[in-house]
Amino acid sequence: MFFGSYDHQLDNKNRLVIPSKFLSGLSEKLYILKGFDGCLAIYPEESFKALVSKLEAKDFNLSKERENIRLALSSVFCLEIDKVNRVVIPTTLAKKYHISQSVKVVGVIDHFEVWSIDKWEDYSSKAEEHYEDNAEKSHHE
Repeated sequence: MFFGSYDHQLDNKNRLVIPSKFLSGLSEKLYILKGFDGCLAIYPEESFKALVSKLEAKDFNLSKERENIRLALSSVFCLEIDKVNRVVIPTTLAKKYHISQSVKVVGVIDHFEVWSIDKWEDYSSKAEEHYEDNAEKSHHE
């Protein structure tokens, strides 16, 4: 399980050191793809397989579901963890999602996310305003 948030720096080759708390149980292969709200999502192999299963269950005949499947899977890159626990964030994804040197790495149960610091600060400050209301609404559903 991934949780917590960590400030990290990418080096000049877009390498990210995986937070040490996230390393236990990771295989050498990870999958990175478009996340939600402007981040990149990194999944270990087991969680990625579960995500693909959810996408397979969608109805490809429905345009919104087809769009979701295409956008998610067309953005996937396979990553390998090197000997010093780093992965290379693909340049095309880093540019597209404005990931620069300073990043926030956020654990989200079955995966972790990489955010530009600015995007994370903007997102989290807006989300803070609705935290209790959202928790209460989901509790009553």
